[in-house]
Amino acid sequence: MRLSMKLCCHLRRLLLCCCGLIVACLVLPAQALTLELREAQAAVTVQGQTTRETVSLPYHWDRHHAGLAGEATFEVPFELAEAPTVPFGLYLPRLGNAYEIWLNGALLQQNGDLQHDNGPDFAKAPRHIEISPGLLRTHNLFRVHIRADVGRRGGLAPLTLGPDKEVYPLYLHDYRWRSTGSFIVVIVSLLIGVGAMALWATQVDVTAPGWPRRDPLYLYAGVAELCWTVSVSDAIVEHPPISWPWWGMVALMAVTVWVGSMILFCAEVASWSQLRAVSWLRRWLALLLVASVAAGTTSLVYGYPLAMTLLYAVLGLTSLIFVSLFIWKAARGASLPHQMVALVLLWNTLVGLRDLYVFRISQAYGGNTLLRYSSVLFGLTLGFIVITRFRAASAQARDLNANLAARVAQKEQELEQTYQRVEQLAREQERTAERTRILRDMHDGVGAHISTAIRQLESGRASHAEVLQTLRDSLDQLKLSIDAMNLPPGDITALLANLRYRLEPRFKASDIELQWDVDLLAPLARLDDKTMRQLQFMVFEALSNVLQHAHANQLRIELRATLQGGAQLRVIDNGCGFETERVKRRGLSSLRERAAAIGADLLISSVPGYTVVEIVLN
Repeated sequence: MRLSMKLCCHLRRLLLCCCGLIVACLVLPAQALTLELREAQAAVTVQGQTTRETVSLPYHWDRHHAGLAGEATFEVPFELAEAPTVPFGLYLPRLGNAYEIWLNGALLQQNGDLQHDNGPDFAKAPRHIEISPGLLRTHNLFRVHIRADVGRRGGLAPLTLGPDKEVYPLYLHDYRWRSTGSFIVVIVSLLIGVGAMALWATQVDVTAPGWPRRDPLYLYAGVAELCWTVSVSDAIVEHPPISWPWWGMVALMAVTVWVGSMILFCAEVASWSQLRAVSWLRRWLALLLVASVAAGTTSLVYGYPLAMTLLYAVLGLTSLIFVSLFIWKAARGASLPHQMVALVLLWNTLVGLRDLYVFRISQAYGGNTLLRYSSVLFGLTLGFIVITRFRAASAQARDLNANLAARVAQKEQELEQTYQRVEQLAREQERTAERTRILRDMHDGVGAHISTAIRQLESGRASHAEVLQTLRDSLDQLKLSIDAMNLPPGDITALLANLRYRLEPRFKASDIELQWDVDLLAPLARLDDKTMRQLQFMVFEALSNVLQHAHANQLRIELRATLQGGAQLRVIDNGCGFETERVKRRGLSSLRERAAAIGADLLISSVPGYTVVEIVLN
């Protein structure tokens, strides 16, 4: 049994070894076809002097020739076991700023002007070239000619050559991280920056005294994101909008403003804006912005890169001190936004130190910075802060709305009660006014006539017919006062019809012929209840004067519409007449007073056989 078990173990090991050999045989030849070429013969020309040397790639121009422009030709020989029969690919992480690539005397690719400095920069993106099998032999030579500008990270990275299906994924991975990823960061940062600036422009505190105040947190965030957009776009823009080195100075100033704005943004998050130290910090950051102009000019125009290195060092030291203090305060207990920003700062600081080592200390050439991606966390944190503030403002608005709704309901209840009291008081006033009117009408009309009848009886000089006439007038006045309560406002035709109904029997009893010439008029809007009663008394007074004094046998009542949309009312009799200026009757005085009260024109003319009382309402 033991022997069989040992035999099975040996067979299993043998089978595994055979499988490993088969896999090795299949994989190793394919791996051997992919070459990384790092040795080259270089002819470097700087300030008219050409030197030849053997170099090891990568060749970082700014490290070898700081502050100087020039050109170089690299010859990279390599051998293949046999001429390939499948397409090969050449992958270069970085080269330029302008370049030509030759293979065995055939030009593979060219970008930029090799004769003139400070043109477009083609060292931004990785390069991939597909090589047809006919161009490759067993003994081969790459010749790469580059032109490098001052401070633009020119040079040549190692060349990776192999079957295109193996090389292209390497290029594609690098391109996505360096170019596509940078483009996405640019779009995201631009949107966040524009959104933050829109919030800063629209969120105005109008309750503060003096000028309208805006939240500087959104301003600093917006400026930082827009400057970061400019800085990151430098990594993908091969044709800058302005010539080099001025575009380089713009990118350097954008980085400086980004650092300063992010520091001030963090100070606003921590509510440190009113501290005296922060006011000094603002002055220091403004001084660094001015220094960035000087450092950019010194490094990129005059060729002294140490100035830019010192500027980056001061910026980094300032940021490190502030970040350390910010994180320390967050760790001792702070608001949630403060703690979140502290975590983002810590992560970005670590990523920034990694990028500093890769791009400033190590000999790596090419690669991709990670800070541009980690900085997006600031935008996400800003979004969280905006949402937090919006939720707090929404909760406050809901509380205010609830309080306001409660106060409005209370005020509506109070108004309803007040309205009911006012309505009740109005009804009482209306009843009082109606009683007052009735009493006044009774006093001026019925009461006056009864008083006259009493005086007539007491004097003993009045005849029975005169007393009877006075009492009849009193009764008619009483009936008309009651009728006045139901008169339609403005309807003069109805008013005259009512008078005719009440007085026509008396005219017949007095042998007075009543002629009725009345047009049917639309109600006049300006004649209210009070005006209609005054008009009724005027007409009654005119008719009463005819019955008592005119000794007429014919009475004519006319009603016509005026051109101004009013009414003309005429009472005409053929009585004895009177002198209008000399006769002083109480009835005539009453007519004039009532006409003035309602704004009517009163015309009285009289000659024997023809007396007219004309009332014009416009």
